[in-house]
Amino acid sequence: MDEPRYKVVVNDEEQYSIWAADRPSPAGWRDVGVEGAKQECLDHIETVWTDMRPRSLREAMGE
Repeated sequence: MDEPRYKVVVNDEEQYSIWAADRPSPAGWRDVGVEGAKQECLDHIETVWTDMRPRSLREAMGE
């Protein structure tokens, strides 16, 4: 049995998640171009999502 494939998605608040690669991204989310095994996708998110605060909060705090 093949391991499921996932893709990394991001929303307008720059929050990341994974989604089944064979399904359209959910409303309000877009693909970032990374696809693979679940752990590969989670490793990518851990690398790029270094500030867990939503974008609107970071902007409100002047960053």
